[in-house]
Amino acid sequence: MPTIRSTSYKGWNSLALVTDRVELIIPLDIGPRVISCSLDGGPNLFATVAAELGKTGEADWKIRGGHRLWHAPEVPPRNYQPDNGPITATKLPGGKGLRVDQPVEEKTGIRKSFTIEALSDTDFKVTHSLKNENMWAVELSPWALTVMARDSYTAIPFNPKIAWGKTLVPDYAMVPWTYTDFTDPVWDFHRDYIGIHVAKSTQPQKLGLTNFPGWAANWQKGGTFVKYWAVKTGVPYPDFGCSFETYVCDFMNELESLGPLQKLEPGATTTLVEYWGLFDNLPKPDKDSIFSGKFRPVIDAWLHKLKAEKVRAKAAKSR
Repeated sequence: MPTIRSTSYKGWNSLALVTDRVELIIPLDIGPRVISCSLDGGPNLFATVAAELGKTGEADWKIRGGHRLWHAPEVPPRNYQPDNGPITATKLPGGKGLRVDQPVEEKTGIRKSFTIEALSDTDFKVTHSLKNENMWAVELSPWALTVMARDSYTAIPFNPKIAWGKTLVPDYAMVPWTYTDFTDPVWDFHRDYIGIHVAKSTQPQKLGLTNFPGWAANWQKGGTFVKYWAVKTGVPYPDFGCSFETYVCDFMNELESLGPLQKLEPGATTTLVEYWGLFDNLPKPDKDSIFSGKFRPVIDAWLHKLKAEKVRAKAAKSR
């Protein structure tokens, strides 16, 4: 059973969701955000901007770092609405987590919230919600962005290979941005995955994927952070169909999950559910043999466990 306690983080009034192994910190003075994620008392795996921590009330949006919720597609000023004021937080039934709510965004009419539930000492379920408080429909996609620290390596998997002759149709698309440069040393392409040497980044880079396996992992000395979400088929996604996007710059790497693009009617809510897993002692997956032999099997076992538990929970609910 996790504990929830009041704390101060860099000057912000905050709540800490703590298990025997993981501490997540949620500021109450800004957000909604998860500003810190640490494993076994180690360093914050999330990137933060020191000059922006502890401050509130700024007129413009601040990246600050951590984990946040947006709505796609990215069209300023729609996405860059300040989240610099206080939020409300309530405990989930049974004390397993928290729900945090932001006041409705004045210029967009969208209300953001998410719940964080501890499933085990190292596993969490994060349900992101967007509610349309306008009197008209809004086309959007829920968009959850996790900002990982610079001294790290990200692994983004491809779908399993199918031999030539078994199929002749394409399986997925890679979507570059106008400033994407694949000659930049930050990119590390492999047979079964794309690696990102985050610390080698000197200029912004971005890439999206369609028909994506639904997980991405960020390795650090302090632990490996993995996020998984269900990718739906036969529905539209933003940015030429991207269900995953990653952005990297000189101080961080964003792992970005996206939900389907939809017309959200007045008063309606849409959700995007992520599962977070934290792992210790995994090797840095910067070689094919390590990724395929020692890294991905651990992630696959975790995904199998998650999916089995979801099936059991659904069956128990239907009884």
